[in-house]
Amino acid sequence: MYLTGIYNFIICNSLFPVTCLQGNNLEHLKIELHDIRLATHNFSDTYKAFSGRCYTWYTVELGHFDKENPSFIEEMSKCKLFKRHSAVVIKRFLPKVDEHEEELFYTELEVLASVKHHNIVTLIGFCVESFERILVIEKFSNGFLSDYLVNVKKMHNLTWEKRLKICIDGAHALNYLHYEMDDKKMMIHSYIDPSRFGLDENCRAKIEDFEFAVFLSPNQKDEALCKRTNFKSKFHVDPEYAKTGKLKRESDVYSFGVVMFEILCGRVAWDQIYLKHSEKGLVHVARQNFSNGTTDDIIDPILKEETSKQSHNPIRGANKDSLYTFLKVANQCVAESQDQRPTMKVVLSELEQALVFQVSRVCLCFCIIIGCIFS
Repeated sequence: MYLTGIYNFIICNSLFPVTCLQGNNLEHLKIELHDIRLATHNFSDTYKAFSGRCYTWYTVELGHFDKENPSFIEEMSKCKLFKRHSAVVIKRFLPKVDEHEEELFYTELEVLASVKHHNIVTLIGFCVESFERILVIEKFSNGFLSDYLVNVKKMHNLTWEKRLKICIDGAHALNYLHYEMDDKKMMIHSYIDPSRFGLDENCRAKIEDFEFAVFLSPNQKDEALCKRTNFKSKFHVDPEYAKTGKLKRESDVYSFGVVMFEILCGRVAWDQIYLKHSEKGLVHVARQNFSNGTTDDIIDPILKEETSKQSHNPIRGANKDSLYTFLKVANQCVAESQDQRPTMKVVLSELEQALVFQVSRVCLCFCIIIGCIFS
């Protein structure tokens, strides 16, 4: 059944826009429950990738289905879900417990149906049938940033240039949400951490998980009174938001700054190495080291080793100007007070400058090497 008559749900003290889903034509995104059951073998644990408090993820790799079952393949090929996608994620929200649980699904559906940006996850379709609430989104072939931060071998694959580009991708996404959406709308993600950064086949980062996102209308004050006590990671939460309940774009900036430090240090914000020094984790340690001029102590040892060998392998090592530019803006992002933090426009500009420093250094080294070869 098409989504007419869906109630106008309210989130964060009536700050969600009244447009809701009734004004959007989402018919082209509808996927039948039968097709989803078919793809997952009736939600078999075989395809279950993750199970959380609000939803379960199923990963469907279409190339892995049993080729010896031709009737199954024939039926699968008729499904709208598989026309243009070889791999998808099926995000099945748990059966409605209360009104709030259902709001999470409709919030994310509204967001993903509204936004179009190459650094935001693509919505492939959705299903609302009986008690089922399901989103179908693109699968990230290179996993999530959080997977790398807990795996030293994977972190070796992320050169400094790649890390910069992941941050730039995330900054592009948040800058779009904060300033560049259609009809002068603004959105606060409010739930940024490394597990929200999906990496596609080219390691391009895309932001996902929008069930706690908040829209701000053009004529609305640039903040939302949004009381929430359940946070997946307290280490990424804007301390001023946690204290006052005032959610602002600068709250996303703070969370993004924490992610920047995690990428720089190669560890999650709650790693025991940081908790030994402060219950606040990485942010407290990073700000203290920046203030003392001892940031070298917290930089990922992989980066430090590659930087020390930069003359032998300029592609992997980090340029000092690039590192300092990155560090400076990351430290500004995690300022205690919201009004002391930069906008995402500024953050994006500084990250792009850090990339220029890095790429220029690599190009210069190559020119010198080529010059020596032909001299």
